[in-house]
Amino acid sequence: MKTFDYEAPVTIDQTITMMSKTHGQILLLAGGTDLLVQLRSGNKDVDLVIDVKGIPELNQISYDELSGLIIGAAVPCSQIYESQPVLEKFPAIIDAATIIGGKAIQNRASFGGNLCNASPSGDAIGAMMSLGAICNVVGSEGARNIPIEEFCIAPGKNALETGEMLISIQIPSPRPNSGSHYIRFTPRAEMDIAVAGVGASIELDSNLDQILSARIALVAVAPTPLLATEAAESLIGQEPSGPIFEKAANIAKQTIRPITDVRGSASQRKHLIGVLTRRCLDIAVNRAVQVS
Repeated sequence: MKTFDYEAPVTIDQTITMMSKTHGQILLLAGGTDLLVQLRSGNKDVDLVIDVKGIPELNQISYDELSGLIIGAAVPCSQIYESQPVLEKFPAIIDAATIIGGKAIQNRASFGGNLCNASPSGDAIGAMMSLGAICNVVGSEGARNIPIEEFCIAPGKNALETGEMLISIQIPSPRPNSGSHYIRFTPRAEMDIAVAGVGASIELDSNLDQILSARIALVAVAPTPLLATEAAESLIGQEPSGPIFEKAANIAKQTIRPITDVRGSASQRKHLIGVLTRRCLDIAVNRAVQVS
């Protein structure tokens, strides 16, 4: 492993200054469960690692009806799934946070790190994308907000410009009569990454018999996690039912660009997306009915 410098600033301004004054490759460390493995294996060439875990704003999780849920970029999974507002209002986030590695990993791994790692199989990305998350970014040129579906631009590559850092992820408050779910397929129940994954959120009308809005996110079946917009739009105005979910699942299957690798074949992934999309939509609707 190549030697590199290490800094641990305690403010966002200090971090931005370090990034603007340092020449060479810079990587930020939030949880480190991906980054440390990449450094040790030689897959990342870096001159400076900046540890951002000591920055208060990146370690906060908060919720109110107006702002929604705000998850700091360094908040670990274990803190997320122990948060009462998340437990009450964001079931898809709980689904994802509880399956990323085992307990030891969950005490370190962050949703912000999972997002910035930009893996096509990122479970946290699929769950947050289904909920319409916004990425709050700060850099030397100021602040900007990036819709999560635009954040991952290639395998392992995100939309952050040089000198920018992710501060938090903001997820809108759930609408009345809404539910969400994230589901994946892996050979093992934990300590593995998705062969395919689906996140979905559904909003029903007051009578619970018509779909008002929907979002479907697909994971591990394209170069980046992707939003299945056409599949979600096919649900609008429809009564939630098996045939309608089947139609959306078939549309989702046409959206993907899966590959064959050591974890699964392209044909298996295409089949899985159909199965998982139907299951995910069914559970999201059941959750919407239960909270209404």
